[in-house]
Amino acid sequence: MLLADNLNQLLEILPEFVSKPLRKDEARTQLIEIVLDIGRRPEARFATETKYLSYKTITWQDIEYILKRLGKFSGDNRAGIEKTLHRISALRNRSGGVIGLTCRIGRAVFGTVNIVCDLLEKQKSILLLGRPGVGKTTAIREIARVLSDDLQKRVIIIDTSNEIAGDGNLPHPSIGKARRMQVRNPQNQHQVMIEAVENHMPEIIVIDEIGTELEAAAARTIAERGVQLVGTAHGSALDNLIKNPTLTDLIGGIQYVTLGDEEARRRGSSKSILERKAPPTFEVAVEIHNPKTWVIHENVENSVDLLLQGHNLLLQKRELVSSSNNVVKCTISTFQKGGDFSTIVENPTNKSGMQTKHKSLTLLPRLNHEDYLRTKKLSKNNSLLKKELSKRFIFLYVYGINSQDLRSLIKMLNLPIILTRELQYADNVLALSNLIKNNKKLRQISISRNINISTVTNNSLLSIAKALKQIVTGNLQQNTTMKKNITYAELKLLTPLEEVQLVIEEIIVSQKQIINLLPQPKSIRKLQHEIISHYQLRSVTLGKEPQRYIRIYPVSN
Repeated sequence: MLLADNLNQLLEILPEFVSKPLRKDEARTQLIEIVLDIGRRPEARFATETKYLSYKTITWQDIEYILKRLGKFSGDNRAGIEKTLHRISALRNRSGGVIGLTCRIGRAVFGTVNIVCDLLEKQKSILLLGRPGVGKTTAIREIARVLSDDLQKRVIIIDTSNEIAGDGNLPHPSIGKARRMQVRNPQNQHQVMIEAVENHMPEIIVIDEIGTELEAAAARTIAERGVQLVGTAHGSALDNLIKNPTLTDLIGGIQYVTLGDEEARRRGSSKSILERKAPPTFEVAVEIHNPKTWVIHENVENSVDLLLQGHNLLLQKRELVSSSNNVVKCTISTFQKGGDFSTIVENPTNKSGMQTKHKSLTLLPRLNHEDYLRTKKLSKNNSLLKKELSKRFIFLYVYGINSQDLRSLIKMLNLPIILTRELQYADNVLALSNLIKNNKKLRQISISRNINISTVTNNSLLSIAKALKQIVTGNLQQNTTMKKNITYAELKLLTPLEEVQLVIEEIIVSQKQIINLLPQPKSIRKLQHEIISHYQLRSVTLGKEPQRYIRIYPVSN
């Protein structure tokens, strides 16, 4: 529900040929910003389209007409209109003259915060992420009002550009009883943040657009003093903060860690890996994809750890269906790099905006193979889930084998295998043969728990694929329930033609090695030669029937 628009006050400071078309436009409630550049026609940018407002171009006189009716521009080239939430940003030339203006429409909206009202009651620090213009400031303004008026908290807003509570000495009524501290110079925002804690005893501090290392460090200092934080930062997803060296401290910081030989073998990773440096400043992160669709990370610490390990995430995706009745639709989704979401469980919502709790077992019928990979930790505390998983999947413990390559291979071949880091939960062990000989402890545990050990001589994907095929075939013969549950597609392993493609793409092209394929009949070898020639590689047939095979050579430099 729209609380305050004040669009007429903005239109009054604009030239008549700019404001007149907007006064008559029925879509004015969807207006996002007005762009005025010298020598160009004025533009109005709406949520779904952009319109020219006049055939007349903007001149120096038009810009001067507007500047005389505005307040002073701050150090970040922003100004406002008193008692409104609108923001006017200046575009300057090299000599400092204003040659363009961006008039951002500020609105106070009720109802947006219903999506996360349950998170506000948990008294955890919350970080809102989103691209510019998606509605972060509107959301944080509404959150400040709810915290101060409804939850009766002492809230102080650090209003750097007067964008949250408007221009002028009196804050806009949309922030409720929250107090506002203005920042004289944007470069000193971090100092004002610390001053707010030391002088005004807030329970909650609201900060818009955390963008520098000093501000990130000040936010950590405030959090360590026991004050709850609600802040915003630019970035479409949590993954963006991990890659942003300036703001990475908000989610705990990232550092390179060198593992010991034994630990690296156990993990099946390289010795140098990325890990989180410290506890995150913000405990909850909210990705705002659009004003009515938010993605929730209720445990930032866990989400960052999974992202650094290259895993997919199970996330809450909440959509505001009806703002009048506070109806929120919640779905559990997996997030994959590239921004794709695949829905696992749909949750018809309740009016409080709270997610209805599901038993873990209800996820099973809809989970696909990749989703099961993320349920390993949950399975430790849920015997029903473990029992159900063991009927449909093979738990594999790897030692000395690159786990990232192994996951890619399992995904490509669509095998019913889940990798586990806990030996006690494993059905099979896959290890390098030269390493398993020297690990008596691993062999003893495997024998005592009746866990089968499969070995490979090297880390080549072809050797690993053959070993996985043997593991799956052996388990299928023993487990009739698994045989019934696994579909035909999951049983389709490495065919001779898939073998060629796998060897070329993963070994010959990248590692420049000469590879011998498995012996095949003449008809199959002919098809393999066609695939090899497609990749512009050289191959020869060697041996005698029925053991004739193909040797593939890499491209010579």
